[in-house]
Amino acid sequence: MGNSQSPPANPRFTSASRSFTPKELEDLKSLFASLAAQSQSNGQYISSSVFQVCFGLKGPLGDRMFDLATQGRKDDKLTFEDLVITKGTYEKGTNDEIEEFIYRLLDVTNDEILTRSDLESVLITMFDHIFHLKGSGSGSRSNCYMVDEFLNAATFSKDHEGCNDKSMSFEDFKSWCSLVPSVKKFLASLFVPPDPGRLGSQVPKLQHLENIDSSIFLLRDEYAWHIGGALSQEELEEWKLLYHSALNGSSFNTFLGNVSSEWVIVQLNCRNNDGPTVLIIKDREGYIFGGYASQPWERHSNFYGDMKSFIFQLYPKASIFRPTGANSNLQWCAVNFSSEAIPNGFGFGGRINHFGLFLSASFDQGHTFSCTTFNSPCLSKTSQICPEVIECWGVVRKGMEHEKQDVVKGTVLERFKEDRHMLNMVGIANASE
Repeated sequence: MGNSQSPPANPRFTSASRSFTPKELEDLKSLFASLAAQSQSNGQYISSSVFQVCFGLKGPLGDRMFDLATQGRKDDKLTFEDLVITKGTYEKGTNDEIEEFIYRLLDVTNDEILTRSDLESVLITMFDHIFHLKGSGSGSRSNCYMVDEFLNAATFSKDHEGCNDKSMSFEDFKSWCSLVPSVKKFLASLFVPPDPGRLGSQVPKLQHLENIDSSIFLLRDEYAWHIGGALSQEELEEWKLLYHSALNGSSFNTFLGNVSSEWVIVQLNCRNNDGPTVLIIKDREGYIFGGYASQPWERHSNFYGDMKSFIFQLYPKASIFRPTGANSNLQWCAVNFSSEAIPNGFGFGGRINHFGLFLSASFDQGHTFSCTTFNSPCLSKTSQICPEVIECWGVVRKGMEHEKQDVVKGTVLERFKEDRHMLNMVGIANASE
């Protein structure tokens, strides 16, 4: 009798296979067979060029992904075992395993030192991919300014012998991911077809009147993508301009009237009337920052809101600060109160007179302090801010069903007529509260 035996099973492959359902494994086999055929390898392996085209990867990021997937063999051959092991770790692993994989992926030079240069290369590739898909005509060069804003949010604290520049440690990387969730969302979804719906690639469609010059807006596609990293997919379909200080005047009552009445009209067509909004401010120092309000801007004598709200920086850093749970001081909106203990204006986080972000009802001043609500720093150069531009966008949730057009035009709209009038006279209607 012969002593020949089947080669021992790769324990990593065996373990990774268990994380897939039988249907998922069959789908992987079909995918592998298709790509191997394109690679002209007699069904044995997938070549680097076919792999990168299939998953929409290119440049240093694509090369590095293929290198990780092939266990660094440098033979230009990705086997079925490689595919299952990589997808098992990258898609089915624990959060720590997935983050460790992405951390290694960012090291495009494969020298085990994650530098600013590595991140810059990856970010340029990302922007080129995302905004090319959107059809905005933006290429890597036109998006380079945004690369700096993301890099400015990163920390490089790891020392290396004989090297003057510090690199990004794994802890630095995890902290950066929490500040720029759009980056992690994109990098964690590279093993799916690169269609416009790929997680991390969606950019909200910014809607406004056609006769408005879009160059006056603070919100650009790149900023919307950054903010959208902290939102659900249903909130990334369409954002509608509700208020702009250059168009509507710098008035608190006008702001609330526009945001509330316009948003009521928009939401009348929808099943839910929760009216989330994105507020953006540019101050005299040139800093751009703001907040996502998950609840409508309504008159209150105390903090309100829920844990979906957050504040953010756009320039010179791109960072998002989500609720820590330390307190419930999320949104603030006080109108026509005479007590000094209730400052009139609106904002987010912190405490009264020491908010994470606050604009007074005069609309000519405000402040931003570090706060435990969001574990956020001062969002501008100094704690006192003088706003130059204020704008607000309404988030239209994807999947909301529209009512019949005659309902909007008929009695339902009439029923809201008085309420809309009162919203335009914010504070007066609720003066008895």
